[in-house]
Amino acid sequence: MRNYVIQNGKDSRYLKGLLIQELPPITKPLMRTSIEQIDGRDGDVITRLGYSAYDKKMKIGLFGDYDIDDIIPFFNSSGTVTFSNEPEKYYVYDILDAIDYERLMRFRTAEITYHVQPFKYSNIEKLKVFSNTTSAITVRNNGNYVSKPVIHIEGSGTINLSLNGVQLFRIDLSTTNSITIDTGRLEAYNDDVLMNRYVIGNYDKFVLKVGANSVSWDGALTYIAFEKLSRWI
Repeated sequence: MRNYVIQNGKDSRYLKGLLIQELPPITKPLMRTSIEQIDGRDGDVITRLGYSAYDKKMKIGLFGDYDIDDIIPFFNSSGTVTFSNEPEKYYVYDILDAIDYERLMRFRTAEITYHVQPFKYSNIEKLKVFSNTTSAITVRNNGNYVSKPVIHIEGSGTINLSLNGVQLFRIDLSTTNSITIDTGRLEAYNDDVLMNRYVIGNYDKFVLKVGANSVSWDGALTYIAFEKLSRWI
């Protein structure tokens, strides 16, 4: 099977003359830690600080009648990427290192370095819309690590949003009928307009455990949808 990558919805297999010679291996991100030694106490005190972003390296080549003007902008990018050895997952990436295109055209091979955030997400459930807006819903994190979702809400008035029985957000929809809450970025917005002052609550606590989670509310909510429901390390 021919290797490929899909970046921001664009498939490398449709770029003339581009060959993905070697895909990045599937690896686990590094956990940042703080290690402290305390006098009179055996061993160390290890504090886990969170997972680090890391690099994934991929080898590319050229064949036949290639078009370098199409290939350069493909790798001058950032966003989401899917590798064909993990077709159901995507990473959030930036390409930060310079790419030696002169070497690529001369020797027809080069290395691409993707700087990826530590978690990967599902391509199958990019946006999960719930049609039931009259009572509590069950939201599933099908990954292997807790997730911090993006929540899209429409309605009117004041909406109190709870997770697993604990109220975490008070949302004011008196001036707009929709709002997006990004619990990972600690922001609320409507399109490109920040709406943080219309959302009061605890972003850090809205974390979906692996498996089933109950999301409930009171108020005139008419639409609710989630992105980044499931998360893997």
